[in-house]
Amino acid sequence: MANGYLIVNVYGDTVANPIKDATVMITKDDIEIGNYVTNDDGQTNRITLTTVDKSYSEEEQHEVRPYETYDITVTALGLTPTTIEGVQIFDGIISIQNVYLTSIDENQGTDISIITPNTLWREYPQSIREEKEDEISTPYVLSRVLIPENIVVHDGTPSNYSAPNYTVPFIDYIKNVASSEIYSTWPKETIKANVLAIISFTLNRIFTEWYQSRGYDFTITSTTSYDQKYTVNGTIFEPISLIVDEIFTNYIRQGYRIEPLLAHYKSSTTEPGNLSQWGSKELGDRGYNYLEILKYYYGDNINIFEAETTQEYPYSFTATLKEGDCSRDVFTLQHTLNYIRGSYPGIPLISNPTGLFDEETKKAVKKFQEVFKLTPTGTVNFQTWYMISYIFIAVTKMTNSIYK
Repeated sequence: MANGYLIVNVYGDTVANPIKDATVMITKDDIEIGNYVTNDDGQTNRITLTTVDKSYSEEEQHEVRPYETYDITVTALGLTPTTIEGVQIFDGIISIQNVYLTSIDENQGTDISIITPNTLWREYPQSIREEKEDEISTPYVLSRVLIPENIVVHDGTPSNYSAPNYTVPFIDYIKNVASSEIYSTWPKETIKANVLAIISFTLNRIFTEWYQSRGYDFTITSTTSYDQKYTVNGTIFEPISLIVDEIFTNYIRQGYRIEPLLAHYKSSTTEPGNLSQWGSKELGDRGYNYLEILKYYYGDNINIFEAETTQEYPYSFTATLKEGDCSRDVFTLQHTLNYIRGSYPGIPLISNPTGLFDEETKKAVKKFQEVFKLTPTGTVNFQTWYMISYIFIAVTKMTNSIYK
């Protein structure tokens, strides 16, 4: 048997409220594997768990499930116990399981959530291309392509009005879909190509307001017959998470069309205009880079563009900030990290914010990156600042709701 790894993040209602001293019990077939306690930042240490060999996720097969599953139950004082069944563990991969606890309700027992299988392992409905779907049949709502802070996911078919809607941060949505639809053991360039297809498909739905223009109150659905597989409380895998953090503002455009490509894909296909997920894995094994993979399926007239974000930054990000820099931007960074530290006390205090990016600042940045699964460089690039901004806004909203 091989080993994979699991880190559990426990929050209150939002990511701004990590829960210290929560108990995480891991079971397999109702047999207890171990109990773990979260730290100041609401995280467990990295937990080693047995799984199946990665070779089963490197070739298309349906005899052996290419990952192992475990159940976790999280309890914390004053909060509703929560069980998540089917947490997925791959060989050599760090799985990240986020758990959100709600206030305790005397009339409610344990909150139970079941993670559905990866789409490559279990058959899901094939995509239905609606008439003229690939054409822009509705007016452009946006004058340019923008990355929203959140999108609304309808957890069912469009006509299922009883299905719930979930408001999900854009970057979390992309990580969730990619973790639900491809395998994290695949080559980096293959993962990157598939993530770009997922981003582009999503941005096309946003840019054209495909559902809102038809009277629906959501951005996209979670069903594969219409859109992409979103898994409520799904496991996120570190290799996928790191790539999404790196390229989440990038998307595919085709020819002279200004909208993001409605990038269709299937597990295995030779149909023109569809990316084959298993085929892209084979191309990655052969040394193709992400753009070569995408052009192989979508044509030579595609290219990669970058979208703006609508994130409400505390200030505009202009350049990478690193040790030795001295500026007002660094001063703002220092105060922002100290503010976030109110919710995440594991981040070291910057005792004397002066605008000089000193060793204290580097340690605080590096710890922030470790907590939020960014590459821990100790320097602040766009991806790090985007996450700092996101957490700052979340903490601010929570603080305002408490003291308003």
